[in-house]
Amino acid sequence: MDFAQKLDTYGRPAWIALTVLGFMAWWPLGLAVLAFSIGSGRMGCRSRRDFSDWQERGRDAFRSAFGGNFRRGFRPSGNAAFDDYREETLRRLEDEEREFATFLDRLRQAKDKAEFDQFMTERRNRPAQERPEPVNGTDN
Repeated sequence: MDFAQKLDTYGRPAWIALTVLGFMAWWPLGLAVLAFSIGSGRMGCRSRRDFSDWQERGRDAFRSAFGGNFRRGFRPSGNAAFDDYREETLRRLEDEEREFATFLDRLRQAKDKAEFDQFMTERRNRPAQERPEPVNGTDN
């Protein structure tokens, strides 16, 4: 029976203990044990697909609890007029949320451009003695 199989009989706590001991002894050893235990699935981490499924489940739970994607979180009330009103209002709010996110992106880009333009202006207007010497000896 090899060492990994023996640790597998003790389960995840044994792998955690080995990882901690590896870090205490020499950090590259601990890092190697950690990478092996995660990569081989011994720590319960299976694959990226499983992680994305977990992420999606968490996102859905958050949305239903706090209202991100409202349509999936509500059951029909039995009143068709109210359900239509609610759907229309929630659709409008989701559209406004998307528009606001787009606005924030444009605002960030404008701020970045303004800062860059200010930097370039200051760089051009520096006195000649503060400018660095060209590497090849010619002036650009």
